[in-house]
Amino acid sequence: MSAAQILEEIRRLPADEQHEVVETILDEFTDADDGLTPEQVAELDRRIAEFKKNPKEGIPWEQVQSEAKKRFGWK
Repeated sequence: MSAAQILEEIRRLPADEQHEVVETILDEFTDADDGLTPEQVAELDRRIAEFKKNPKEGIPWEQVQSEAKKRFGWK
């Protein structure tokens, strides 16, 4: 199967499954050293799992960005 065919198949998936495919590809095929400790990775994994259980309880990116700009004086 060609890359174009694979991409076409991915496009047919529901959005949540598309995101899962992307996450899996990034996890398996990137060798980037993110510099995170095992504890930080575990905390991020916990937060992701919590978000997936309760996605409506998350904070919209726009709100996070606005609060960070105010807190840190970003423009």
